[in-house]
Amino acid sequence: MRRYFQKGSPKIFDQLEQDVPYPKGHSTQRRNFRSGSTPAWQRKEGKSESGGLNRKGIASYRAANPGSKLSMAVTTKPSKLKKGSKAAKRRKSFCARMKGMKKRLTSAKTARDPNSRINKSLRKWNC
Repeated sequence: MRRYFQKGSPKIFDQLEQDVPYPKGHSTQRRNFRSGSTPAWQRKEGKSESGGLNRKGIASYRAANPGSKLSMAVTTKPSKLKKGSKAAKRRKSFCARMKGMKKRLTSAKTARDPNSRINKSLRKWNC
C-alpha cells in the first residue's frame, strides 16, 4: 500500500519519535531508552553496594512502573522479627524465591562468587 503525503507534512517516522503519552500503568522504560538515559534502578547509582537497590533505585523503579509496591529489604535479623509478622513473611518468601533462582538460574561460577548480586542480596536479607 502506498502512502501519499502533502508537501510539508510530517513523515511517519517523525510521528513515531514524538513523545507520545503511554496508557495508564504502562512502563516508561521504553521512553527512557529512546531519550538515551536509563532509569537509576538499572544503573550502578541505583544499586546498593551490599546488594539490592538503594532508595534512589527504588524511587526510580516506582516512577518507571506505576502501581508498583516495591519496598526496601527486610534487613532485620530473623531472631529479632516477630514470628508471622508481615516483615517475617516477606523475608521468608524472598529467601525461598531467591534460593530457587540461585540454584536453577545461575551458573556454578556465579553461585560460588561471594560478590555476585544474588549472593549479596541473600546476605542482606539474612537468608
